[in-house]
Amino acid sequence: MQQYCHSLTEYRRLKTLEVKIGDLLLGNFHPIRIQTMTTTDTMDTIATVEQSIRCIEAGAELVRITAPSKKEAENLLNIKNELRRRGYNTPLVADIHFTPNAAEIAARIVEKVRVNPGNYIDKKKFEFIEYTDTEYNEEIDRIRERFTPLVKICKEYGTAMRIGTNHGSLSDRIMSRYGDTPMGMVESAMEFLRVARDERYHNIILSMKSSNPLVMVQAYRLLIRTMEDEFGACYPLHLGVTEAGDGEDGRIKSAIGIGTLLEDGIGDTIRVSLTEDPEFEIPVCKDLVKRYENESRSAKTAPAIPPVDQLPYSPFEYRRRATKAVANIGDHHVPVVVADFMQAANVDRMDLKAVGYSYDAVSDKWNIGDAAADYLYTGKKLVGFDLPGTLRVICDHAAWMQTDRIHYLPLYQGKEYLETTERSSLMNFISIDAADSDLSGMLEAIRSDETAVLCCWSSHPQPMLSVRRLMIELMSKGIDCPLILAVESSDSTIDEQLIHFSTEAGSLFLEGMGDGIWLMNDPKKIVNNRVSGRTYLETRNNHQFINNTSFSILQATRTRISKTEYISCPSCGRTLFDLQETTARIRSVTHHLKGVKIAIMGCIVNGPGEMADADFGYVGSGPGKITLYRGKEVVKRGVDSAIAVQELINLLKESDAWIEPEPVVSEGRAIS
Repeated sequence: MQQYCHSLTEYRRLKTLEVKIGDLLLGNFHPIRIQTMTTTDTMDTIATVEQSIRCIEAGAELVRITAPSKKEAENLLNIKNELRRRGYNTPLVADIHFTPNAAEIAARIVEKVRVNPGNYIDKKKFEFIEYTDTEYNEEIDRIRERFTPLVKICKEYGTAMRIGTNHGSLSDRIMSRYGDTPMGMVESAMEFLRVARDERYHNIILSMKSSNPLVMVQAYRLLIRTMEDEFGACYPLHLGVTEAGDGEDGRIKSAIGIGTLLEDGIGDTIRVSLTEDPEFEIPVCKDLVKRYENESRSAKTAPAIPPVDQLPYSPFEYRRRATKAVANIGDHHVPVVVADFMQAANVDRMDLKAVGYSYDAVSDKWNIGDAAADYLYTGKKLVGFDLPGTLRVICDHAAWMQTDRIHYLPLYQGKEYLETTERSSLMNFISIDAADSDLSGMLEAIRSDETAVLCCWSSHPQPMLSVRRLMIELMSKGIDCPLILAVESSDSTIDEQLIHFSTEAGSLFLEGMGDGIWLMNDPKKIVNNRVSGRTYLETRNNHQFINNTSFSILQATRTRISKTEYISCPSCGRTLFDLQETTARIRSVTHHLKGVKIAIMGCIVNGPGEMADADFGYVGSGPGKITLYRGKEVVKRGVDSAIAVQELINLLKESDAWIEPEPVVSEGRAIS
């Protein structure tokens, strides 16, 4: 049934084997370890040492350094010696792609090596090759021959190893047999793991990274099930969303992927891959991990969430929960966004600009943006002006009784819905606590109501598990009313709120659960924002933050596309241009291309493979040189970096993916 975690209704860490990395123990219920990767040139010993120290002092328990060739692998000794001379004993990890001989050198120097099975031995030319079983097994024998020497060195030197599969760099051989699938990612790692086990080498960590959180989560779940079925044991797991990007979007995408797995007790070490200096990744890692260090997550004093007898969906594939449509919520409609104005003293036209609506007094028309909220909640307050035609207001039932009942819709607090005879003929929103043990009467009443929309939250210390349990009950009982995920955060920083919202709402969207999102917070509790240095204490800005976060969560879960998506690698010593500056430049001229996925990769290692499902790619191919891709096809090579962004725009135009940006003063199409 669940097979990928200990329990779907109780937070318990997944038991994994213990791995030793220098003096650091990982797996087997040891604390979740935090790590990052340097971005300096590995041949610049002092720069790499000093950046490593900044990361260590920020809290990194492992530091990874790229070793793309033998000379960088050899220089790891100088880096290690200088760090040890300065009193830093944090384990170092060598990051290896394409070059087995570099891995064999590094394994004698550092405490851990990372290999990518997609490009360590196999080559990727995006060719489909139809293998017979005999030919396929011959390829496995070739892997064994090339990989075994590294395994023996690691075993001799006590060096740990990460077998790190990346979704975008699956080999042509794996792609030919398994396709571009989570199962292909799993088998890519298992081939290497079987070789290591045959040599009785077990000091191994595994990872299943993707820029798509849904693919990532499914791959880790399948990997756990596969290891348990084949070995009766699970090796430690390194979690990460690769090429997550920068700023709030990078944090949201990482939190959805990593947080979804952590919620189920999965994960022994994490790295948040941001297109920022590596020391800025560490606070985000800490915020993620501390959610699972708090003893309250064990819920010892809270009522137990009832166990699941039979799961009515597959956790290894995406299928949206089947619901009926109530107006524009549920069924085939994209998830809706509710803008929460509960704490606003009043609501005026200018306030709506923060949630995507801009009023032009001269033409007496509203302009609506792509990220415009679908509903507005005002509690007991009514709006004193004509609303845009596409926006409706949710208010408490008592306030609704005084409205026109067309633009306004009622919200009932739990059993209030059962106790009233005054209901809307259009839509009725019902707030329910998933932790309530007496919901059976409510659910049966909702079953036959064609106007009911649940707004679900949970007071349980493990809210995501609690809401998921209710969702499972709805599915098992065939109750198909739409459901809006309501998540409230009282965290004191923007980073913490992003993680809270993304983990609790995003994880359920990845399960196919949720027909809308309703985020709530108290802006007065926000003391700082590590993302931008800004605070969101002013109400209008907080509404914009909440609205943007809602749409970003839907974008990251691929359930509603409202903007351009950037797949941007986190930079490392292989990067051939200023990744942060280039990402910002490309974003500034392409951010209006709704639904287009653009990958920005620092080098060929994170190039055509790591871009996975991007529509267009901008890849460093040499000092000052860029290669442009359409999908996985090379379109232009050796483009001078000074003109490469304009050449990317030209490529978008040639591919009919370009639209001219509207003037800054406009925020979308006019509606009356």
